[in-house]
Amino acid sequence: MAIDERHAEVALAVQATLGEGPVWDDRRNELFFVDIVAGRVHRFCPERGEHGSFAVGPSVGALALREDGGLVLAAHDGFFLVEADGTGLAPLSAFRSDAELVRFNDGKADPHGRFVAGTMDWDGERPLGSLYLLEPGGAVSVLLEGVTISNGLAWSERGDVVYYIDTPRRSVDAFDFDAASGAFANRRVVASFEGPGSPDGMTIDDEGCLWVALWGGSRVERIDPRSGEHLAVVHVAASQVTSAAFGGPRRDVLYLTTARRGLDEASLAGQPHAGDLFAVEAGVAGPVAHRFAAS
Repeated sequence: MAIDERHAEVALAVQATLGEGPVWDDRRNELFFVDIVAGRVHRFCPERGEHGSFAVGPSVGALALREDGGLVLAAHDGFFLVEADGTGLAPLSAFRSDAELVRFNDGKADPHGRFVAGTMDWDGERPLGSLYLLEPGGAVSVLLEGVTISNGLAWSERGDVVYYIDTPRRSVDAFDFDAASGAFANRRVVASFEGPGSPDGMTIDDEGCLWVALWGGSRVERIDPRSGEHLAVVHVAASQVTSAAFGGPRRDVLYLTTARRGLDEASLAGQPHAGDLFAVEAGVAGPVAHRFAAS
């Protein structure tokens, strides 16, 4: 079967240092995403062409929408609540990671109102990271240890399988997902990557296929996790593609975050849109983003 090829266009010239974690707010028709090392949360309304951002600290690894309309953040060394406009930033939990060794990198709300977020070695080389589960009341538990670069997360439509990426493994792994506890079990590889680029963030569509961003690969690939087949590719005019999320009124537009961190002057001259937000009509829609049930 021929692979479907598409090309993403710039949706917002934001020049993020390390853009990541896009989440579409279906209530506001807005996209939220983070610039990790700049410690900023961005908010973009495509319909009105409005864009703004606010600072939350030294770094912010991931965010999720809250049921009450605000956001939950995995930022610097802990978990925080903040309003969608950036006001009211406050810690939710007494939990603290070792910010000298690791930082947060990617996370999402699960189907039952919890927040899952992971950490990574600052240099991305040692298995010092963990994947954490944050309960609405603030309790934190460890789902996985020995993670090097904690990245993409997605849940199947039935919610019984969760997909996860630890980038250096160059694979998408699946786990059985326990709805009651949020625990992961029975790890197995469902897709592998051998070409240029390493798997980073991802999202899932309404047909159960994964859209995986390839850091250093200038593309996003659509994968069927049931067969491991690579079905489609979206080309991006930026090498460091970090993550993807479905948005738009029908949730059929794929928004892609990118980064410019670590690129030298020659590389940036060849890809002036590195760090910008891209978009492409995907030909398929995605589900509504899960929300964190902060108590």
